[in-house]
Amino acid sequence: MFRILALCISLGFCLVVLPPQASAEEVKIKHKGLALNADLTLAPGKKLSDGVVLMTHGDMAHKGMEIMVLLRDKLAEKGLSTLSINLSLAEDDRHGMKDCAGPQRHIDSNAMVEIAQWVAWLKGKGAGPITVLGHSRGANQTSRYVAAGADPLVKNAVLVAPAIWDPGKPVRRFKQRFKKDLGPVMDKAKALVQAGKGGALMKGVDFAFCPNSTAAAATFADYYGANPDFDTPSVIARIKMPVLIVTGSADRVNPGMPEKMKGRTGANVTLVEVDGAGHFFRDLFGEDLADAVAEFIAKGAGS
Repeated sequence: MFRILALCISLGFCLVVLPPQASAEEVKIKHKGLALNADLTLAPGKKLSDGVVLMTHGDMAHKGMEIMVLLRDKLAEKGLSTLSINLSLAEDDRHGMKDCAGPQRHIDSNAMVEIAQWVAWLKGKGAGPITVLGHSRGANQTSRYVAAGADPLVKNAVLVAPAIWDPGKPVRRFKQRFKKDLGPVMDKAKALVQAGKGGALMKGVDFAFCPNSTAAAATFADYYGANPDFDTPSVIARIKMPVLIVTGSADRVNPGMPEKMKGRTGANVTLVEVDGAGHFFRDLFGEDLADAVAEFIAKGAGS
C-alpha cells in the first residue's frame, strides 16, 4: 500500500480504494453488581453468527493495550471478529491499567468467571464458534477456563506468551522487582486469611508491578501463593480441544515455553515460536502473531 501511494504521488495523481475498516463498539454486561465492558469488533461483511475470538488481556492490563488493539485490527483484516474484554479486577466499569494505588481486592480466579459470563453473552447474541484467546496472565486464565469445562460453543483456545510458574518464581520475581523478601509480607497475608480477615487491607505493600500499594490480604495471598495452575503448560495437559500456543523467542517475561512444553504436547496442541518477538509482539511481529492465529482458526480445528 505504501509503495502504491508513493508511486501515485510521484505521478501527480492518485486514486486509491481502501478496504472497509472494522470499528470497535463498546458493550457492557452486569455481573455481581459490577459493570463489565468489552470492545466488539465485527470484521467487514461478517456477523456474530460467523464466529468470534474472545480476547483477554494480561496482568492488571486492559483491552486498549497495544497488543490487544493490534490483534483486534489485524484479525478484522483477516475476516475474524473479536470481543476484547476488560476484566473488572473488582472495579466497576474499569478502563485503562489497574490503578496501582489500589486498593487491590481482585482474586485471580475471578477472571475465569468473567470469561464465562462473556461467553454466555455471546451465546445469547447468537454467536457462532468461539475461539478464546489470552495474553500472558490472561492466557493462563484462558487455559484454566477451558480446562475446567468451557461452554460447547467454545471450539479453540489461543494462548499468547502464556504465564509459566515454578515454586520459587514468586519469591525470585518479588526480590528482583522490589529488592525485598516476599516472605514477611506473605506470612502476614496468610495469617489474616486464616483468621477470617481476608478482606483486611494491607497498606504500603508491594504488589504485582506496583510499589507501595494497598492490597487485601486475600488478594495478596492469592496472587503470590503456591498455585501449580499458574503454570500454563501444566494446565494445557488437561485441555482436550485444539490449542495454539504462540511464543516469542525473545520473550523475557515468560521465557522458555518450547522447553517447558517438551513431553506435554498432544495431537491437539500446536506451538508456534516467532523468532525475535518479545512478550508483546510489537511492530511487525504483531503481523506474525495475527497470521498464526488466523491460520489456526482457518484450519477449522474443533469444528
